[in-house]
Amino acid sequence: MDITSAVYVISSPKVDNCPKPDMPEYAFIGRSNVGKSSLINMLTNNSKLAKTSNTPGKTQLINHFLVNKQFYIVDLPGYGFAKVAQSTRAAWERMIADYLKQRPNLVTVFVLIDSRHEPQKLDLDFLRKLGEWEVPFNVVFTKADKSTQKDAAKNARHFIETMKKEWEFIPQTFMTSSVKNLGRKAMLSFMEDMNKSIAEAEKEQNG
Repeated sequence: MDITSAVYVISSPKVDNCPKPDMPEYAFIGRSNVGKSSLINMLTNNSKLAKTSNTPGKTQLINHFLVNKQFYIVDLPGYGFAKVAQSTRAAWERMIADYLKQRPNLVTVFVLIDSRHEPQKLDLDFLRKLGEWEVPFNVVFTKADKSTQKDAAKNARHFIETMKKEWEFIPQTFMTSSVKNLGRKAMLSFMEDMNKSIAEAEKEQNG
């Protein structure tokens, strides 16, 4: 898939304020500082699209970006939030849960995992929640350039093996580096295939 346009649309404090759910939507989430904004910018080939920051917890709303005038990329606040008040944290958790459970056009959630680390309980717990909510997801390992290829692959394998203890089905996973453009082609191809499947299903449904 060639990206010809990617534009910011809206930042919403709750799911009711999100754009009309009339196009496929791909949400991105992960622990604070996992490289989410950098990955979105790499995928869309627009370094200024999603705001990057060294300060965890910078994303606090549901941010919609329209890509190729055909589908949305959604930047969600991180889980395992930065140092914020308990009431603020609870509000963010509610907002994220409502969005994930109620958004009818959500195709999948890309859950970002830092490839430099061994499996983290916080990530595994979040995947478990998605399973309980019956929300489809894919796993994206980030920051592959920050360690050796061997270490990144080893940590990814370990994470997948840990998942297999609980999950019957392991979704497609991606290894990425925003610095080296690693994983861009694979993720865009995946989204393109999903978009085509949705369009074909709608065509059949409408006769």
